[in-house]
Amino acid sequence: MAAFVLAELVPLGGGDAIPLAQDRMSVGRRRNNDICLDFPNVSGSHCEFTCEDGLWYVRDLGSQNGVKLKGEKIAARKVISPGDPVIIAKSHSYTFEYKLDAEAKARLDEIAGQDEDLFSMSLMEKAGLEKTRR
Repeated sequence: MAAFVLAELVPLGGGDAIPLAQDRMSVGRRRNNDICLDFPNVSGSHCEFTCEDGLWYVRDLGSQNGVKLKGEKIAARKVISPGDPVIIAKSHSYTFEYKLDAEAKARLDEIAGQDEDLFSMSLMEKAGLEKTRR
């Protein structure tokens, strides 16, 4: 990656990487997006990539055909790990590439740990309607 590029969307199956040179990049079919994907299955304003404290996030902007991160459709803003696969509108597949510094790596590990904790309890336990299992 060049020095001015913060991250890259590398197309799976070949093609030129799409540089992300700002800490907020919009993606969609409309020409006013930072990244224009002029395909019928891409919404006018499809998704947004943002960088905060060295970590990149993706957020679906209410698109018709969705965004998948690591094979899972996202409904809320999600953190992206370097090398994660991102699929835009079911058929535009990329690997998200960027470099982490030590502080960002620690935050990423912490977020990953929180995600694991999220699934360690049932919804009833989280709501306080059932005792925590031991």
